[in-house]
Amino acid sequence: MEKRVEKVDAVKGVPAPRSSYSIYTRVGNLIFLAGLTGVNPETKEIPKSFTEQVRLVMESIKKTLESVGTSMENVLKTTVFLKDRSYLIPYDEIYRTYFKNGYPARSTVVAELMHEDFLIEIEAIAWIP
Repeated sequence: MEKRVEKVDAVKGVPAPRSSYSIYTRVGNLIFLAGLTGVNPETKEIPKSFTEQVRLVMESIKKTLESVGTSMENVLKTTVFLKDRSYLIPYDEIYRTYFKNGYPARSTVVAELMHEDFLIEIEAIAWIP
């Protein structure tokens, strides 16, 4: 059986990568999203507000999944990088609203992020039914 790997670096309504990576890679019915950050897709600015960054990241994940015919309900795993552990509760409150029928497996890590203004980054793995 031949396996075809699709790498995509542009999704409408999602900030384009500023470096050498794909927004997602698809193999069969699995989609692997790169770490997405809280950049406003229209202005290209990084909001100072943590909650706004979380919403932007979650909307980018949602739009990316919808662009390939799947949804947040089909997310299998997320890995979340927070700049500071004090962000855990506000992040979790917003995160929960995006998953109506149970939560995916998740790892949450406190980490130094690539840009000093990034407060959160989330990568995800989902399946396409």
